[in-house]
Amino acid sequence: MLHPPSLDERADALKSALIRAFHVSPADVRVAVSPYRICPLGAHVDHQLGIVTGLALNQAIVMAFAPSPETHRKEVAALSKNYPGQVRFELDSIPPFRPGDWGNYLRGAALALRDQFGKRLGRGMVAMVDGDLPIGGLSSSAAVGVAYLLALEAVNGLSVSIAENIHFDRAIENGYIGLRNGILDQSVILAANHDQLLSLDCQSESWHTVRGPEAGSFQVLVVYSGFEQALVSTGYNQRVAECREAARQLLTAAGRRVTNGAVLRQVSEETFVKHGPTLPVTLRKRATHFFTEQARVRDGAEAWARANVKQFGGLVVHSGKSSVENYECGSPPLITLYELLVGSPGVLGARFSGAGFRGNCIALVEPGQAEAVAVAVAEGYARRHPAEAKHFSACVCETDNGARLI
Repeated sequence: MLHPPSLDERADALKSALIRAFHVSPADVRVAVSPYRICPLGAHVDHQLGIVTGLALNQAIVMAFAPSPETHRKEVAALSKNYPGQVRFELDSIPPFRPGDWGNYLRGAALALRDQFGKRLGRGMVAMVDGDLPIGGLSSSAAVGVAYLLALEAVNGLSVSIAENIHFDRAIENGYIGLRNGILDQSVILAANHDQLLSLDCQSESWHTVRGPEAGSFQVLVVYSGFEQALVSTGYNQRVAECREAARQLLTAAGRRVTNGAVLRQVSEETFVKHGPTLPVTLRKRATHFFTEQARVRDGAEAWARANVKQFGGLVVHSGKSSVENYECGSPPLITLYELLVGSPGVLGARFSGAGFRGNCIALVEPGQAEAVAVAVAEGYARRHPAEAKHFSACVCETDNGARLI
């Protein structure tokens, strides 16, 4: 089991590292905390403008930062505890996207803010960033983008709302990185509240939180598969295109005018019931996942409000099953983890965290059972995926508030 250091310990270590690396005054150093997120229900529907749910975790991207010195006022420079090399550029000449470069999200954040604020983004920063969990499915990319945004805004004295930062972070991923995702990740990371389920309508871009089970009613177990692959090189964008084509064909069959931006949220359930059987098999599966997942989101919010963790967990299991069978995502290692978790005593619900092509699975676990579940899953996983199991890890998490400066 992973037992990461506390937030305060990580923040202090990063402050010290930043001061040593960039020789800044301790009085100028601040820290951004940007939590990882999970999506227990509402998988793969945000890009179709569906309704989704999310929880922020008490494990996070943590970044110490300070304004750049006057002698290099417009320069941005950053180091990472997780990746080699230094990122360095000028705000007046932000370089283009570089495949495989960890600095892409920092450059994308600066570009998104420069496009919005122009010369008001006139002060660079120095930064030291650290992530404490293995990446994949926890929205580490959105979390680090949010951290960069908060820091650049702080050193430039920019007042930015949660809604605006959601769009800035999406601009990083959609515009600069080229990932065709929706607003789920950014919204949960920015707007979550401790012990509350965030419900996000991706069409109206509105959200609210739902009070539910008392603290200690469950644990969140994050299980890392040891399998990594960049999301833009997986089938993620292909699935998005298939959902949009399913929407286009359903709207056409219903006699509605179709635009290039058709999404499944524009299709009524009645239209899907009537015309869904005429879709090609692959497109029918994608649409089936969307409409059944929306039903699970509605039922899950009600179960959460009643503090019925068992019912909520059962819906999470069915969400994971539909992700495999209808959305057809998930690499073999992640599917194995899902199956092992669902079959483990003490697990209330489990699914991929994210698209399921790489990274982590998550499970809602009965209190006090996480350690035993992690041991049992590790043993089963090692038998079926010995190469990936060398990097297997598990971490028990709690829920947390959204991104903030401390």
